[in-house]
Amino acid sequence: MSFNIGLSGLYAANKQLAVTGNNIANVSTTGFKASRAEFADVYSASKLGVGSKTVGNGVRLAAVSQQFGQGDINNTGNVLDMGIQGQGYFVLSDNGSLSYTRSGAFQTNKDNYVVTSDGIRLQGYAADVNGKIIKGVLTDLKIDTSALAPKTTTLIDQGINLNSSAPSIPLQVLDDSTPPVLVDNKTFDPSDESTYTKSFPTKIYDSQGNEHTMEQFYRKTGDNQWTTYTLVDGRNPFDPASTKPLSGTISFNPDGSVKAMTADNTGHPAGSEFTVVNNNFTMKGWVPASYDKATDKWASNGSAGNADGIRMNMTSTTSYNTDTARMSQAQDGYATGILSSLSIDSTGVMFASFSNQQSRAIGQVAIASFANEQGLEQLGGTRWKETYASGIPGIDTPKTGTLGSIESNALEASNVNLTMELVELIKAQSNFQANSKTISTESTIMQTIIQMT
Repeated sequence: MSFNIGLSGLYAANKQLAVTGNNIANVSTTGFKASRAEFADVYSASKLGVGSKTVGNGVRLAAVSQQFGQGDINNTGNVLDMGIQGQGYFVLSDNGSLSYTRSGAFQTNKDNYVVTSDGIRLQGYAADVNGKIIKGVLTDLKIDTSALAPKTTTLIDQGINLNSSAPSIPLQVLDDSTPPVLVDNKTFDPSDESTYTKSFPTKIYDSQGNEHTMEQFYRKTGDNQWTTYTLVDGRNPFDPASTKPLSGTISFNPDGSVKAMTADNTGHPAGSEFTVVNNNFTMKGWVPASYDKATDKWASNGSAGNADGIRMNMTSTTSYNTDTARMSQAQDGYATGILSSLSIDSTGVMFASFSNQQSRAIGQVAIASFANEQGLEQLGGTRWKETYASGIPGIDTPKTGTLGSIESNALEASNVNLTMELVELIKAQSNFQANSKTISTESTIMQTIIQMT
């Protein structure tokens, strides 16, 4: 009957109004995906009926499908706010039950886990103590706020040029006697710049993260010949009570490259040595020391140097006719570090920066994709759940295959087009009014028929 047709139209218009109203209500919901009401006609006929003579039986709601188009990515300035540019979903775990979302408004809880506003933990891959990402099993991502343990200096890598035309300060000179005899020239004195050509200080660290200054002095003692002196905090590295430096020599080929290196390894305490291997000075047995102003003495500070010693790489040292200068320098030790900032790159790697100028990866965000997004089950809170229709998730790191990239300090806005939704609202209202008119007209016809009988 026409009453049923009109009623089905009213029901469909009501559903269209509800879907449109829900879209409008969530126009500001982060990561929200707009829905669309889809309808199908109801066709009623007997098995032997002829289609051209059969009247339709109204309309029905076929589906409410979500539109998974990309929403705008808007900057927020909060590092734990993340938007996905492209395909994929953040993976969440609620006590082992996985769900998926496009809303990347994350924060940390009291245990420093990265969670949503309702406490559901973000999933990803952990990093080891050296900052290497361990891919494989998903884990709860956590911002480790503990101090970064100090690292003893083991390598000093520097590129130095020693001016080949610099005046020599020979170790021995001829005196005025007849015949002349070689006598000692100026003795090296770190406080007397006339006893060396150039010095270069380098910060180094002991096992407790205490900072020390290693200073290397270079003295040109002849053609293509240089003598080096090494002190730590102005003291002998092996004996805090001594100011005698470690000494060595570097000779150069005519083309300015290193020809040979030697180290004076005499008179050092047991367990310590100063050697050369492959153009590397190696200092083993370093005793970190501290200065006591009250007693005017140096003593061990209770920490230790690296057991394998400090290797000073001189491979790139040259002797050209240009200023004596250090072109590059690096050393691998550092003091204790306190977490100072966090950053997240486009592949989801979370980098922690520490007060000692060190940084390392502490985890990586994982994202998931599905073969059939329309098959996902809505859970509310802009979250979805895997179903048989959606297929199993493909989980990997951002920017892998077809997976999108991570935009940190930003959130994905709702993809609702408010202008379009307002037009749909007017259409739904008109549909409701038109179907009401159908029922009203049918009622008038029925009254007329009744009055005729």
